[in-house]
Amino acid sequence: MTIKQKPIYFFDTAEGEKRKFTPLKEGETTMYSCGPTVYDHAHIGNLSAYLLPDLIKRTLAYNGYRVNHTINFTDFGHLSDDGDAGEDKMMKALKRENLPITLNNMKQVAKKYIASFKADLEAMGITPPNQYTPASEFVSEQINLIKDLATAGATYETSDGVYFDISHYPKYGQLGKVKIDKLKVGARVEENPEKKHPADFALWKRGDLGWDSDWGKGFPGWHTECTAMIFATLGRQIDIHTGGQDLMYTHHNGEIAQAEAVTKKRYVGYWLHNALMTVSGEKFAKSAGNGIRLKELEDKGYSPYDYRYLLLTAHHQTPINFTYPSLDAAKIARKKLCNQLAHWLATGTDGTVNSNYQKTFHQLINDNLDTPKALATLWQMMKDDNLKPADKLLTAWDFDQVLGLDLSEEALTKNFTESPIQIPKKVKDLVGERETAREKKDWAEADRLRAEVEKLGYQIEDGDKGPIIT
Repeated sequence: MTIKQKPIYFFDTAEGEKRKFTPLKEGETTMYSCGPTVYDHAHIGNLSAYLLPDLIKRTLAYNGYRVNHTINFTDFGHLSDDGDAGEDKMMKALKRENLPITLNNMKQVAKKYIASFKADLEAMGITPPNQYTPASEFVSEQINLIKDLATAGATYETSDGVYFDISHYPKYGQLGKVKIDKLKVGARVEENPEKKHPADFALWKRGDLGWDSDWGKGFPGWHTECTAMIFATLGRQIDIHTGGQDLMYTHHNGEIAQAEAVTKKRYVGYWLHNALMTVSGEKFAKSAGNGIRLKELEDKGYSPYDYRYLLLTAHHQTPINFTYPSLDAAKIARKKLCNQLAHWLATGTDGTVNSNYQKTFHQLINDNLDTPKALATLWQMMKDDNLKPADKLLTAWDFDQVLGLDLSEEALTKNFTESPIQIPKKVKDLVGERETAREKKDWAEADRLRAEVEKLGYQIEDGDKGPIIT
């Protein structure tokens, strides 16, 4: 069920502060999320970025909003980084698969990886957008945007294409507070001596491959793609735009400059960026050999929902470091949760959502999507002996509208036991050793053993009748 709207606050990257959410149209929200370049399977670091728009949509729906959401696919040649230089990812995919470089082959490669990406999102319980927009299907819209920018006097031509002149948009760089006067050519800024300013970016790149245009055959620039598809599917002003923090400095600043140079209006109401994930302290990258796929986790016995649970334990603005021990802890915690709910389900569903816990959860999730505290509230409710099991079950289901941990009646019945959770022998042994240490007043050893138990996903509550393992 949805409940009455309450104030929602999001941290807006553009303003650098938490702001009360006010959509352009009452009761409705437009949202765009930068999608992948579909040149390979997504790794779990890529996929983590799509939990944020899912949480936003679920939270908005929980508050009674309707959401119109677009995710794009970059499915033809662009240059590979946030700037305009580097080996093109789609070209790299064609070389890897020993295919001639043609638009049709790009489309066929993209089709395979689009299907893989969609399957991964579905497996993680991420609700699909209202529309996926492959860039190749919106080339005419991108060409028209470049024409509008030319009419506005915001472009110039060089021997290799058409560029956006950032001097036409003095506010360029507002996301991430980019100091454009200090920008130099390099990894994220294209080296081109014909450019008027290092931060000027390509709107159209001429080449032997691509589409025909007034500026010759070629491809639209990467930044142009997103702005044009937002205009086409959501309107010239939208409520929310999401993406990884790495996209804000160049790509998203480019989007803003293009859009506002044409419309003279604020392009996006709220920019929400997720922090990037690392694996064992290192950046995720296929080239580094740590581009772990969701399927690899499944092959090791983890559910995609275990991975989702792990992501929920960190706030979207806080970097999260993926390790298998942390995933093990998430798996154990979710299994405990689901086993207990399955046990209560077997006793009946004649209960009600607890309004006090619901109020707390609602406030937390509306406060910039505070999922760590929302999860803690779920566990606090689960352990409350003053609530009937059926009330706990229905309250957990209410929370799961936002958390998306697949706690449905069907999932609990099919996948989990209907008996109380069994404590593993290893955990019991560690708790016994801790009691021995406590009797000897060896508090340092007792604390160490408690930490070992917690690493396995269990908690110790010391009571008058001895320790209780939860």
